[in-house]
This record gives sequence, structure tokens and C-alpha cells, in this order.
Amino acid sequence: MGWAEKHHIKLQFIQLGKPQQNAYIERYNRTVRYDWLAHHLFDSVSDVQDFATRWLWTYNHERPNMALGGITPIQKMALAA
Repeated sequence: MGWAEKHHIKLQFIQLGKPQQNAYIERYNRTVRYDWLAHHLFDSVSDVQDFATRWLWTYNHERPNMALGGITPIQKMALAA
């Protein structure tokens, strides 16, 4: 909270017990938690950041997304262009 205030960022919170108010982020957080965060122990924040960067690339470029018809997000973007 102190960091956000220092950088003039206003924090807004959803109502407790109402994850549907922020459904896209809640779904992403669940995916991260179940796909890799709960399965690994990290030695440092930089290790988490490195793993997250590699995972996000894989998620967008290699992992088929059933909500997108079984294609990757990068493929979906290419079709929309």
C-alpha cells in the first residue's frame, strides 16, 4: 500500500466474496496458482519473476486455450489482425 501511495496509484478493491467483479484477473490468478505457483519452491523473487516470464510466453504461444477454440492467444491475435 505504501508503494502504491508513493507512486500515486489509487488501489481499488472488489467486495469481499465477489470475485465476479474482477473475473478476468481472478481467473488468471487461479490459472497461475494451479498451473505452477503451487508446484514450485523459489529461492528469490527474481526466480519467481524469471519463471513467470517463461510461463507467460508458453501460455501465450504454445498452450492451447479451450475458450479460444483450442488455439493459443497469439494465434487468436493473428486471426484478428
